[in-house]
Amino acid sequence: MALFRRRTATTARLAPELDDAALGRVLRALTGAPGAGPQDILVAQIEQLLRDAADDWDRRGHRVTVLAGAAPALARRWRLKHPHSADALVLHAWADVLTARLTGRLDDPPATLDTCRRAADAAPADPTPWVALLAALCVEARTSAELTPIWKEIAARDPWNREAYLTILVHLSPDGQGSLAAQREFLDDVVTVMPPQAPPACLPLAAAVDQYHREMAGSGVGALVAARFWEQPQNATLLDRIAGVWPRPDHLRHAARVADLNLLAYALAKAGRSAEARWAFEATENLVSPWPWQYEGDPVERYSHTRTRIG
Repeated sequence: MALFRRRTATTARLAPELDDAALGRVLRALTGAPGAGPQDILVAQIEQLLRDAADDWDRRGHRVTVLAGAAPALARRWRLKHPHSADALVLHAWADVLTARLTGRLDDPPATLDTCRRAADAAPADPTPWVALLAALCVEARTSAELTPIWKEIAARDPWNREAYLTILVHLSPDGQGSLAAQREFLDDVVTVMPPQAPPACLPLAAAVDQYHREMAGSGVGALVAARFWEQPQNATLLDRIAGVWPRPDHLRHAARVADLNLLAYALAKAGRSAEARWAFEATENLVSPWPWQYEGDPVERYSHTRTRIG
């Protein structure tokens, strides 16, 4: 995906856009733009950016969620001005969902769900509004019976939608509405059929890092076991399988590949596998994703400290 790559930064920096240079330029324009109301130039830049993604749903979904998180007020004002725009509707929907993920609830559930469905009607082929709807329903802790038809709509449009799979992974976790057993059953079902380079390839490692954090946050025997978490056979085997493959140039091709490489670098460093971690760090190109580094403090500081420590 050379089109989206940039030269390696000399110092680590937080990069919501990851290695999507075109998205990064629009984010910088958003950050520097003063004034209220949906500025026409910015809106035109966003529209062109999303248009350029065409039917690359993985790329479009990444751009939509990053933009919605960076400029939620703009997304909502744009929707008010252009209520039938598919781009404005989906950005508004995702802005609501991302805010709800931070607060733990939707401010206005019927309105957000309606926005998701209007966005889906405006762009019938696009899975992104359906993924927003899935995420909104998960925030609302809806039942599997309510989630299943939405999941089917997503799968019909984009069978390996990374955001959808991660949303369900969290929903089924002990931190969501499920349990460790439910999450493992889901992972077992997915991993047996998922292509190794599919956008949700990070699922097993993401689940492992989440479990590592839960055990580290525990006390007594659980905390002692956590110190040897990455030596457990299933976790060591997982790292064996991906450590020598993911950092290869162009192995991972999806929009969030740099986020997955951050996750790998973190896990390898925690496992004491310094040589492999150095390779993963190099592949991140000094672009830092918030998670999982933010678990221990400032993401850039923890990334830089860990990279320096392993040499």
